[in-house]
Amino acid sequence: MATAKRDYYDVLGVGRNAPEDKIKAAFRKLAFKYHPDHNHEEGAEEKFKEINEAYQVLSDPEKRAAYDQFGHGGIEGLFNQGFQGFDFGGLGDIFDAFFGRTTTASRQAPQRGADLHHHVTITLEEAAFGVEKEINISRTEYCSVCQGIGSKPDSQPSRCPSCNGSGQVRHIQQSIFGRFTNITACPQCHGEGRIITDPCSQCRGTGKGTHRRSIMVKIPAGVENGSRIRLNNEGDAGTRGGTPGHLYISLSVKPHELFVRDGDNIFYELPVNFAQAALGTEIEVPTLDGDTRLKIPAGSQTGQVLRLKNKGIPHLQQNGRGDQLVTLLVVTPDSLSKKERQLFEELAKTLKPARKPK
Repeated sequence: MATAKRDYYDVLGVGRNAPEDKIKAAFRKLAFKYHPDHNHEEGAEEKFKEINEAYQVLSDPEKRAAYDQFGHGGIEGLFNQGFQGFDFGGLGDIFDAFFGRTTTASRQAPQRGADLHHHVTITLEEAAFGVEKEINISRTEYCSVCQGIGSKPDSQPSRCPSCNGSGQVRHIQQSIFGRFTNITACPQCHGEGRIITDPCSQCRGTGKGTHRRSIMVKIPAGVENGSRIRLNNEGDAGTRGGTPGHLYISLSVKPHELFVRDGDNIFYELPVNFAQAALGTEIEVPTLDGDTRLKIPAGSQTGQVLRLKNKGIPHLQQNGRGDQLVTLLVVTPDSLSKKERQLFEELAKTLKPARKPK
C-alpha cells in the first residue's frame, strides 16, 4: 500500500492562508537544511523532494487553488498535464544555481589514466606451475615529440585570454535564495587555463597518441580459471600529469583431456580389468609431473578412489600442493576369445555369488 502524502502546508510549516513571500521563505530555509549536499542523514533526500514538490504546488496560484479545494486528488490532472514531479538530478542543477557549486576544481586536477583489460588463455599445466606470456596491447601514451604538452618543442601553450589562465569563469545569478556567484569551467579552454596556439605536428595538440606495446606477463603458479592479474601503471596515460591506469589480465584455463580440476586437487579416471582389480597390481598413471606408478590393491572395486599426494595444483602464493585423486573403473570386456570364455566359465564355477557391498 502506498504511503499517504503529507499536507503540503504541513510540509513547509506554514498556515493555509500564508502569503507567497512566507511560503517562499519557508521553502528556502527547508531546502537548504535538507539538501543532501549539506545533510547526509538517512531520509534527507526524500525530505528534500517532498519539500520541493510542496513548493511547486503552493507557489503556483492555479495549482494552489486546486489543492485548497480538492486536496492531492484535485491537482492530479494538473500533474498529468504539465507537472511530473521532481527528477533529483535536475534539482542538483537548481542547487548549483542557488549556491554556486564549483565544478572546475576536479577538471583542473591531475586525473589517472583509464584502466585497460586483456584476456589470456592458458593450459592446465601453465596454471599449475606458472608461466610468462607475451601480450600485445594498444594504449594511450604521452606524445614522444612534445612529451605531453601539446605544443611544438620550440613553443609553449598560451594563457587563455577568457579566464586569464585560471580555467574558471564566474557568473552572477539572482535566485530566490539571493545573489550568488556560480563558478564554471572556462568554455574557451575547457578548464585548462591555456590554449595551444602552435600544436605539435605529431599529436596535433592532444599531447597523446596510441601505441602498440608488447608486455611480458608473469602468471603465478596455482591460478584458477577466471583469475585476474593487475599490472600497475600499464594502462592509458593520465591527464595533466596524472598517473597511468592499470592493466588487468583475465585468465581462462583450457579444459584438459585427462584431468578435471577441483580447487587444488585434480581428478583422473583409471580403467582396470577384472584381473587387475581382483589380484591387485601396479600401473603407470599420468600426472602433471609425468607418469608415476600407482599400486592397485587386490579386491578393488569400481568407483574406488586412490590418492596420489602432492600431485595436484600448487597452492597459490603458498607452500604445498593439492592431491591427485584416481577413480578406478573396472571394465567388463565386451568380447572374449574361445580360450578366455573357457577360463571365465571355469572361474565362475568356483566363485561365490556376488553380494551387495556393506
